[in-house]
Amino acid sequence: MNSDTHSEPPQAPVQTSEPVYQVHVFCCINERPETHWRGSCGGKRSRQLCDYMCRLAMTLGLRRIRINHAGCMNLCEHGPVMVIYPEGAWYKFETEQDVAEILRSHVVGGRPVPRLALSIDPSTLHG
Repeated sequence: MNSDTHSEPPQAPVQTSEPVYQVHVFCCINERPETHWRGSCGGKRSRQLCDYMCRLAMTLGLRRIRINHAGCMNLCEHGPVMVIYPEGAWYKFETEQDVAEILRSHVVGGRPVPRLALSIDPSTLHG
């Protein structure tokens, strides 16, 4: 006898109104040739800095924070850049100290970091 004939049907996933993550961070790690006129975030250590941010978040026990690598966000000249949701706050980051300050102040404390914040004018975006 096949045991599958008596199994219960799969249950639908439970939907909640609460998001899975409280904060979602996307760090651009796009790479272009060094000679490209726009530059690239990946050419400025963004992957290593994003990975550092992930390790720091784990060390701090931040389980409801998600940090992801992302492709080109079309702000190459300002890079490396990250965007933090749900706020949609954009930041430039160049050092581990920048990343730690953004994580501790903005992501954990809810306080923006003006010295690293980017003010984006949509009319200036390329492509």
